[in-house]
Parts: sequence; structure tokens; C-alpha cells
Amino acid sequence: MARKPKIKKAKEVKKAKKTKALISKKPVVQKELQTLRGMKDILPGEQKYWFFLQRKAEKFFIGSGFSKIDVPILEAKNLFVRAVGTHTDIVEKEMFSFVDLGGEEVCLRPEATASIARAYIQHGMINLPQPVKLYYYGPMFRHERPQAGRLRQFWQLGFEILGDGHPAVDAETIILAFNFCKELGLNTSVSINSIGCSSCRSKYTAELIDYYQTKKKLICDSCKKRLTKNPLRLLDCKEEKCQSVKEEAPQIVDWLCEECKSHFVKVLEYLDEIGIPYNLNPYLVRGLDYYTRTVFEIISEEREEEKQDSLGGGGRYDDLIKFLGGRPTPACGFAFGAERILQVIKKKNLPIPELEKPMVFLAQLGEAARRKILTLFEELRKEGIYPASNLSKDGLKPQLEFANKLGVKFVLLLGQKEVTDGTAIIKDMESGAQEVVNFKKAAFEIKKKLANV
Repeated sequence: MARKPKIKKAKEVKKAKKTKALISKKPVVQKELQTLRGMKDILPGEQKYWFFLQRKAEKFFIGSGFSKIDVPILEAKNLFVRAVGTHTDIVEKEMFSFVDLGGEEVCLRPEATASIARAYIQHGMINLPQPVKLYYYGPMFRHERPQAGRLRQFWQLGFEILGDGHPAVDAETIILAFNFCKELGLNTSVSINSIGCSSCRSKYTAELIDYYQTKKKLICDSCKKRLTKNPLRLLDCKEEKCQSVKEEAPQIVDWLCEECKSHFVKVLEYLDEIGIPYNLNPYLVRGLDYYTRTVFEIISEEREEEKQDSLGGGGRYDDLIKFLGGRPTPACGFAFGAERILQVIKKKNLPIPELEKPMVFLAQLGEAARRKILTLFEELRKEGIYPASNLSKDGLKPQLEFANKLGVKFVLLLGQKEVTDGTAIIKDMESGAQEVVNFKKAAFEIKKKLANV
């Protein structure tokens, strides 16, 4: 009797098809992991520039009576919506914002002034002797189009003077920014304007809208939106066709109230007295809503493209702290783009000190010597000497080759004989001379030799 053919069940057929599909499917090629667009690794070879800028800032600003402040990278989104302005490019297009696990809307800070204003209120700094002078240095985040000198994670170096509304403070802020660039070896000038207070600015804004309404067909789509949402930003547009329209626009200095005009004139008089070079720019408005009266930028004289001119900007923001819930507190500040400064430093090929390198290499032969070398590490550190080593190597030749690549002045060698005798060998890498010393005095002897280098 013939056996009946086995009929596969539907499940088995489905499983077989799935297996066949998996076998025939091409292997997934894993995409190479890289930094996100607009983000950048700062590699060891670049660090000397960043250390240089950080150390210069620390010396300059602490020497000028400022204290350092570090504010969180993550803040409540509403802080920047309220401070920077709902209709600014930062809030509308550029903030890295999200809802956290607790359901709160947060964002990576796009700038630091709003955070410092929040800290001033939160920690009762109004009760400190005024003005409060603070400086900061750290990364900011904006989701904008990456270009030379402008990344999505970028570093800012800035300072704020909070609690004083005198025009001399505006001048002091400008002088500090200018002199810091001079300290770095950069040739700069100042571009300056006044955008008045909320009262005179509202009258000017009405005049500006009337002018741009007649030129609506000539401006870009973004400016057509700014016309109804944030008219002052019309003057900040970099589109070529908008530039020609801007040249005939009314100037805000003609609309300043007497108090704002007097304030601005005094700022300029202080700058003239000190001899700070500046250019009046009637169309400079800055991109943030919290500014009042004086606004300015530091312009590099080593420029190739107009878009790369500005090394940073700032101005007065007398209403910000009150707007965020604090008592009325006048303030003024400035922020440099660290990448832009370093770009100019590299272009000018300015001398930058090299980072400190190890001056001593600890070489070992054998397990007992390796253990002794580990204890010597700590002794040298206590003496302020930072050694290098390659503990995984056993042969002397590869260790000396490694020491030579590092450019150390001395090698301290420990082998089985030295462990037994309680000694160590100090080798001068330049002359090749060797000296046997007591192991217990090895750190002292190395320190003495380095002092004579």
C-alpha cells in the first residue's frame, strides 16, 4: 500500500518561507559610527589651543575682578522661550528641546545669559555687593546649518556685569572684550549701535514696518514672516536681496528718546577717551529679544568672508531679570565664539605654548621591578613630577624607543639587579650618561636634575 504524501501544515509552510527569506536576505552593512552633523571631537593635537584660551580667560577675567560661574547644560525650555524671545530663530528653529522622563519640557542651553540671569534670581545675588561680575566658558547648542566657525555644539566664553545701569558699565564691557582680544594677539575693532528702550523702540518698529511693507516683494520669505512677528530682525537678515533693501531703511538712532540718546552718547565718549576704535552701525540689532540700548560686536580685522567677521557680540539687557521674575536689575554682557577666536589664532599662526609633557620615563625589567615602578609613580607625583611609562612592555629596547618618541629628558630604569640592590639607574636621554642612585632617593634625584634642565 502506497504511503500518502505528508501534507505540511500552514504554520510549517510559513516558517519555511521565513527561513528561506532570512537566508537569501543580504547581510546588513553597519553604517560607520561618526560624530553627529555639526558636532566635533576636540582631539589631543588641538587641545593646546583650547587650554591656551581657557587659561588666558581665567587670568584675564579673574584679574579684572570677575568670578567664574558654571550653569547647567540642561535647562527648562521655558527659560529661553521667555528670555530669548518666542519669534527668534533660536527658539523657532534652533533649540535642541525635548520632553524628559518626568514630562518636563527641557532643552540644551543655546546661550548662557538667560541661565546666568536665572541663577542671579534663584540664588539671591541681588543681595551681594553690586555690580556682580561673572564669567563663564562652556558648550552651547543650536540646531543650525553647520559652517566654518559655527557648529551645532559650540563653545562660548562670556562675561556679565549685573546690577549697574551706568553707561560706564557698557563702555567697560566693550573695553574688556576689546582688550581680551588684544591680549590674545588679535587685531579687532568694535561695531556698535543703540536699539533704545521698549518705549522708543516701539515707535521705531512701527516706522520700520511701514517702510518694509512698501518693499515686501523685494525681501526673502523669512523676512516676510519677520515683518509680522519680529520686525527688528529684518535688519539682521544676511540674504543679499534683503541687504539692499536694508540700506534705505529708517535708522533707530533717529528715534531714540532723550534718555537713551544721552546714555549712548556717554558710552561713545568713554570709548573715545580710552581710544577704542569703533564703527557706528545703525543696523546692528543682535538676534535676541532681551537686549536694550547698547549693542555691539567685536570684529576681526583678519577677515576673508563678511560672514566670518564677528568674533562675538553682546550689549545691555536691563529688562531681562525683571522679565524672568526678579527685581528690576540693569545688566550688560558679552560672549565670544571660542571656535571663531581659535580660527583666527590659527590663521595668524600665533605662537601657542605646548602642553606640558612628561619629562621622565619609568622603564622596568621583570615583575618585581614593575611593582616597584608603580610605587615610584606616586612618589614622583607628590614631588610635582608627572612621569610616563609603558608597563606592558618587557624588553628595554621598545621602552627606550617609546621614551624617545615622547621626548623625555630622563629615563629611570629598574631591573632585577636594581630591585635586589635597592638602587635605580637614571639615564640622560640627550648625552646617554647613566648614574646609579639609591632607590629611596630616586624621586629627589630626578627632581634635582630637572631643576637644572
